[in-house]
Amino acid sequence: MAQLTVYEKPTCTTCRNLFALLTERGIDFDTVEYHVTGLSEEELRGLLDKLGARPHDVLRMREPGAAEAAKLDDDALIAAMVERPELVQRPIVVRGDRAVLARPVERVLELLP
Repeated sequence: MAQLTVYEKPTCTTCRNLFALLTERGIDFDTVEYHVTGLSEEELRGLLDKLGARPHDVLRMREPGAAEAAKLDDDALIAAMVERPELVQRPIVVRGDRAVLARPVERVLELLP
């Protein structure tokens, strides 16, 4: 089975629930703490392509400044997300050329055989 990569924040309840689900099922995965390491524009655009989503679809509205960011066009919002990665919703799980926003966490099952 192909490796999963989880873009997460360990203090996030949903991310912890996803960790528990994958661990209980014995599924190996790598994690990326994107809020610490950041995302390049190329990485973010790649994630959006794999998700089949627009930047507004993964905008984390609970973050300060998100309402203002929601008014931006796609390119400007991507630039804002690169500058402030906490604006990107989590967790995002990638397997090969596909990805899901694992909210609820059971959405990760869409990537498993």
